[in-house]
Amino acid sequence: MFTHLHVHSQYSVLDGQASINALVDKAMADGMPGIALTDHGNMFGIKEFFNYVAKKNGKTKGAIKDLLKAADEADKGGDSQTADGKRAEAAALEKKIFKPIFGCEVYVANNSLVDRGDKSDKGRHLILLAKNLKGYHNLVKIVSRAWTEGFYFHPRTDKSELRAHSEGLICCSACLGGEIPRLITRGEIAEAEKQVEWYKEVFGDDYYLELQRHKATVTRANHETFHLQETVNAELLRIAAKYGIKVVATNDVHFVNEDDAEAHERLICVATNKKIADENRMLYSKQEWLKTTEEMRQVFADIPESLDNTMEILDKVEFYDIDHAPIMPFFAIPEEFGTEEEYRSRITEEELFNEFTRDENGNEVMSREEGEKKIKKLGGYDKLYRIKFEADYLAKLAYEGAERRYGSPLTPELQERIKFELHIMKTMGFPGYFLIVQDFINESRAKLGVSVGPGRGSAAGSCVAYCLGITQIDPVKYDLLFERFLNPDRISLPDIDVDFDDDGRARVLKYVTDKYGAEKVAHIITYGTMAAKSALKDVARVQGLPIPESDRLTKMIPRHMPEVNGKELKPTLGNCYEYVAEFKNELQNPDPIMRETLKYARQLEGNVRNTGVHACGVIICRDAISDWVPVATADDKVEGKLLVTQYEGRVIEETGLIKMDFLGLKTLSIIMDAVKNIKLTRGIDVDMDNIPIDDPKTYQLYCEGRTIGTFQFESAGMQKYLRELQPSVFEDLIAMNALYRPGPMDYIPEFIARKHGRSPIVYDIPIMEQYLKDTYGVTVYQEQVMLLSRLLANFTRGESDTLRKAMGKKLIDKMNHLKGKFLEGGQANGHDPKVLEKIWGDWEKFASYAFNKSHATCYSWVAFQTAYLKANYPAEYMAAVLSRNRSDITKLTNFMDECKAMKIPVKGPDVNESFNDFGVNSKGDIRFGLAAIKGVGDNVVAAIIQTRDEGGKFTSPYDFVERVPSRLINRRVFDSLVLAGAFDWYTEIKREDYFEKNNRDESFSDQLLRYGQMYQNAQMEASASLFGDMAEEMNTAGRPEVRSAVPWVDAVKLEKERELVGMYLSAHPLDRYYMELNYGMRSVKDYMEAVPEEGKELTFGGMVTKFVERPTRTGGNFAIITLEDYTGSTEIRLFGQKYIDFAKYGREGTPIMVNVRAESRFNKPPQFEVVRIQLLNDVKGQLISGVTLSIARDDLKPAVTDLIKEQLKASNPDAGKGNISFRIFDPDANRWLRMTSSMKMPMDRKLVNILDSLPLEYRFELHNSRK
Repeated sequence: MFTHLHVHSQYSVLDGQASINALVDKAMADGMPGIALTDHGNMFGIKEFFNYVAKKNGKTKGAIKDLLKAADEADKGGDSQTADGKRAEAAALEKKIFKPIFGCEVYVANNSLVDRGDKSDKGRHLILLAKNLKGYHNLVKIVSRAWTEGFYFHPRTDKSELRAHSEGLICCSACLGGEIPRLITRGEIAEAEKQVEWYKEVFGDDYYLELQRHKATVTRANHETFHLQETVNAELLRIAAKYGIKVVATNDVHFVNEDDAEAHERLICVATNKKIADENRMLYSKQEWLKTTEEMRQVFADIPESLDNTMEILDKVEFYDIDHAPIMPFFAIPEEFGTEEEYRSRITEEELFNEFTRDENGNEVMSREEGEKKIKKLGGYDKLYRIKFEADYLAKLAYEGAERRYGSPLTPELQERIKFELHIMKTMGFPGYFLIVQDFINESRAKLGVSVGPGRGSAAGSCVAYCLGITQIDPVKYDLLFERFLNPDRISLPDIDVDFDDDGRARVLKYVTDKYGAEKVAHIITYGTMAAKSALKDVARVQGLPIPESDRLTKMIPRHMPEVNGKELKPTLGNCYEYVAEFKNELQNPDPIMRETLKYARQLEGNVRNTGVHACGVIICRDAISDWVPVATADDKVEGKLLVTQYEGRVIEETGLIKMDFLGLKTLSIIMDAVKNIKLTRGIDVDMDNIPIDDPKTYQLYCEGRTIGTFQFESAGMQKYLRELQPSVFEDLIAMNALYRPGPMDYIPEFIARKHGRSPIVYDIPIMEQYLKDTYGVTVYQEQVMLLSRLLANFTRGESDTLRKAMGKKLIDKMNHLKGKFLEGGQANGHDPKVLEKIWGDWEKFASYAFNKSHATCYSWVAFQTAYLKANYPAEYMAAVLSRNRSDITKLTNFMDECKAMKIPVKGPDVNESFNDFGVNSKGDIRFGLAAIKGVGDNVVAAIIQTRDEGGKFTSPYDFVERVPSRLINRRVFDSLVLAGAFDWYTEIKREDYFEKNNRDESFSDQLLRYGQMYQNAQMEASASLFGDMAEEMNTAGRPEVRSAVPWVDAVKLEKERELVGMYLSAHPLDRYYMELNYGMRSVKDYMEAVPEEGKELTFGGMVTKFVERPTRTGGNFAIITLEDYTGSTEIRLFGQKYIDFAKYGREGTPIMVNVRAESRFNKPPQFEVVRIQLLNDVKGQLISGVTLSIARDDLKPAVTDLIKEQLKASNPDAGKGNISFRIFDPDANRWLRMTSSMKMPMDRKLVNILDSLPLEYRFELHNSRK
């Protein structure tokens, strides 16, 4: 027998190419009784290893349990022979249980782990294996401190750490990178023996010398390794004999099978940034696969004891559990409430037993045996004293909060609910959890100035959470259920995810870290893997495949994969190769580089490539986290180096650690910013927690579908349904939030029809109206099923939640059991069994998409807050929206378009009106923030605003440089302000004038800045003199004179503007073609969103912003034109004859119009192909034939007709002319009348502005040839 003790998985990042599942599966298939996992410097994969082995052993352990149970029953029946046989079978199966060995190949520093003076000291390799739980915790300590204190190129430990934490550990000398092999290789034999003695002294009989033989059998491999190993092995065998140390045979495993060697070689090239053709790159021996027992016997046939000794190590290793019951942090309870010691002195264990094993009313609900089992599960009586202490304090806070929320006295229903919830929290052992959460949430709101969300997920169903201030939505008012959140049958911890505003989240984390201790709070690691595109790009680079070809391959992965059996496939390379025709063709490509790229990319797909930090997960522990699980450090873009757990979020709670999600919600930041804007511009303090839930303006906004920029309800589809629904109460919004998802969306038309009386509201049983009335008889929420099961069939709270879970997860056996109970209980209440069958059938269909009402309610409230602000304080709200989206130019453009639709001007930056971010001026216009200008730092902006606040608005650029501290305003900053238009308000100096040079070759900007510095110096000297200030007119006499420059053309000015703020502000280069682009053709955005259907034609246009020519594989050329309009940009590819005909239009800055048609070629789905390209200038004024105005008769007043007459008289030689037609609605006749005028007017932007200001609808008509 043999077991591998030196094994690297993919968690030896970019070095190991083996999944844990594959390693275990192969070892078990070979009959190995176990293997070790020893990744480089980390324990990232240990929990996954533990879980997978437990899963694989599960069937065998289940069979053993059944055999032993049968043996006990046989004993009771007096059949000892059968009992002995069953136990013998169980004993035989015991030997088949696969044993995982948890280890790590650590790096040992020469000196102290904190010493970084020697740059060559990156650590010597050493294998450590945990033989029991004590050893596991010691290994965790060693590995954790190597990361947090010893990291230098690698996470390094040292010998003092090894000595301090040696108990329970087995130590092996490792590969050629180990300390002893290194010393032997250098010929330092005496020193090698000295260090062997040290390891022997520390680890005793648990120290082994490791033998390896990696004899390369292919040409392109490392052949030197084997010769070095043989030299080292000979000396290791001599030393082993001399000091009585056993040797073990290992293979330095990095991949699973022999034929994985080539893929592993590519992985090493990815890690070292080399190409496969590089002769000087790092090579492995290609012997590093998980060899079978027989293969290892052949390699070490001459040293059989080295194989046997691996089994000795395996036998030393115990089976132990690295999972743990919840390790709840201690919440500091004020001493005036009492102490835990006082509780221990006055409460007996019997009293605790009764309190924790009975229901909230003191009724016995379990036997003594069941009760003792529950006490043990909670941690025993010693733990119960702490839980009881915390539970009583929690109850105190909850009832105080209940009085604030609901008044006094509480209704019997509220008293019953709060009592029940507190009892469940206590008897499940979770009061400490709720104390911790309420503490940091209330601290955030009251002292840290952080905006906290109203709740998230099912936690909003807890009345106690509402009373504690954890949530802000009244669960009683909205029928939200506690047991949807915390069921007595639940095993896992409660899960309260908390939303904070983006800026405040870090402050909350700091508060928690300071309160509980830095070593007790950590983030959660994430593992970035090679997805399909990443694997292709990495391997293509290694293989030397040209970048255009690499890009082409990644673009072949479809946005939506084909469906198989009605389900869309995952976008893996395996699925792509099998189901995507383009990849099938490439797999047959005659180019071997292409074929190898595809082959090895598939083999490397899914491999761990890097580590990161979970976006919101945070661990809070009672003890130092490294007392329980290994920790590491990870780099975060925002917060720098962070402490993280080495186990990822999906398994971390199994180890007993308490995970909480601290989420940053941008919407909360927008709400906060909007409230600040309102205070700044209007002097009004808006209390967002107490805005009127029936605000008419807000519902009008929803009814009109004007939801762009609001939370949750802004999609085009949602806007359509809102206009149809005409929501009038908050419950309508909750329902729409829940229904607007794939599946339930099909019920929206019926929901709307019922609200407006077009469809009857029908209840299968009249009493169901109690819970279905708010949703017009349509079952929308999981909570409705739970409540109805209680109402109709007397389900308990726990049973109703079990029903929800069983239906949602399609647990057939559980559903069948509950169905019988439902039918029985319903009939006992006098309900028709046929009707009950129908209801159950409806629920079964519904359950797969039923939504959590608690979550829908909370997020609908946040959505309502944003809609309220947009409806009542539009400029202030949209300024906040723009500020929080300023880094996303596409979103920023869209939101600026919404401002325009709302008649809110968005103006460029201005030193007299702009703030740091977007703000609102006294006229209600939105101003760009100064911080949006590239090259202008936050400290400069702060100084400008402070100077303006202290001395009033700047009267001129001279005044600006005289007052703003000159040390902050250098030439680059000043020019950025000028080019962005921040001084445009001072009309006497144009932007170009600042760059006009004098006779000494100095620009006006240079002169201004020098003058400003001299002025400020003079002021300082004057204030320090005995005679005080000098005369103002003398001090300002040196103001430089302005020289008028040749005016810049608009294109130059606008391009500079765009460079600095990311977009065109004062105008757009395409404004000359505004009518053609907006009313004469489709937009680029329309084209990007259009679905190519055979024969479908589209026309769109814009300005060429980029032109690239590239060679084709056949020796010709193709071109890529990047085209941009007001809505976005897209690429147009020109091949073959299209390249010959239309490449001439690819000059940057050229406005063009493009006609495309959807065509299918080579049995591929239709794609848009270019049919024609023209200059926009050639069609200017020729696309629009006229405009049709639709207006109600009563709105046709002089104010309307006068403006139209004025436009008829207008002249614009740059615009085409068109007819004007009217559609007038006559309410008396209830019909539309159409009238057409023979007169023509300019079809220009001025006309659009006039029409936008009038109470009418309009549509521009196209010439027939353009339709």
